[in-house]
Amino acid sequence: MAALAFAAAGLFAFNAVRVGSVKGTVNPADAAVRAWALSSTDTLKAEINKGTFEITDAKPGTYRIIIEAKPPYKNAAKDGVTVADGQATDIGEIKLEQ
Repeated sequence: MAALAFAAAGLFAFNAVRVGSVKGTVNPADAAVRAWALSSTDTLKAEINKGTFEITDAKPGTYRIIIEAKPPYKNAAKDGVTVADGQATDIGEIKLEQ
């Protein structure tokens, strides 16, 4: 019985890290290929489909978001994007320049 109580207490002692996501849009919609999220511990990516993207499985923290553009457009970046525990972060629209 004591072993069961000890095991149950151990299960509740740890908080599971809930991952979040980063989503947004790209303008023009057909000018980008993929979105990247970079942090000190993670590199994540997602395809851009019809100008929208969602990077999933992001651990809580601060990220740099990079939009990989198709020529003649230039890549774009947004720094300081914060992902909270279990939350979706919407960074809005990113406009690409030629």
